[in-house]
Amino acid sequence: MLPFVFDQLSLRDRPTVLALGAHSDDIEIGCGGTLLHLADCYPNLEVVWIVLSATPERAAEARSSAEEFLGSVASLRVIVEDFRDKYFAHDGESMRELFEWLKSQIDPDIILTHRRGDSHQDHRFVCELTWNTFRDNLIFEYEIPKYDGDLSSPNLFVPISPDVAERKIETILRCFVTQRARHWFTEDLFMAIMRLRGMEANSPTQLAEAFTCRKLMLGMTADVQPSREPVRVLRSLRPVPGDRAGGNVIPFGAAHLTSASDV
Repeated sequence: MLPFVFDQLSLRDRPTVLALGAHSDDIEIGCGGTLLHLADCYPNLEVVWIVLSATPERAAEARSSAEEFLGSVASLRVIVEDFRDKYFAHDGESMRELFEWLKSQIDPDIILTHRRGDSHQDHRFVCELTWNTFRDNLIFEYEIPKYDGDLSSPNLFVPISPDVAERKIETILRCFVTQRARHWFTEDLFMAIMRLRGMEANSPTQLAEAFTCRKLMLGMTADVQPSREPVRVLRSLRPVPGDRAGGNVIPFGAAHLTSASDV
């Protein structure tokens, strides 16, 4: 498996992460270990942490948890909104305005958001807005285990150390008191999903968090310069051997690549 190592990413002097969660505890459950790992690797990390729906009690839990997870980073901005749970699509205009405002404020190196195939309608809508808004950023879609049984086959894994996994789970269980009565809100479930993904990734730590990465540009060379000129593919108008009565059978090589300025 080809490693894609966070520590070797070509990030700016102050790397920025945007973490998006539909509800309190989504970010922590889906990518809390990855955020802890990034905070350990980059002390100058800047994180914008967005929770889109929370009651006052859940909002307090979300803020407390975010501080517990990332209180050591250089900059942590926590925004908790009160959009209606289960009705995100009906509040679409207001939510789109929020996303456009976010885009005007930050240009994140990494965006952590919900998965497009998530069974929860609010999660899917957040993913849709993420892709509609941020067209030139690296987006990782995290997963949330749930009753619906919608776990998929992810294509990107972040190995998680046992220490980070324990910190993640302990913080979630301690901060989200309102969720303790739920049958799925248990230490063994949170550890199980990381163990499963660790097995699939052949993680050296046996643990991992998993993501879907739909688009990724590899910087193969350091000297590639961006070009703003449109590129056109033109076919030669001259007859070529094998062209039958002006038909469309054009031998390979008869087409050539040119920029618009050459036309």
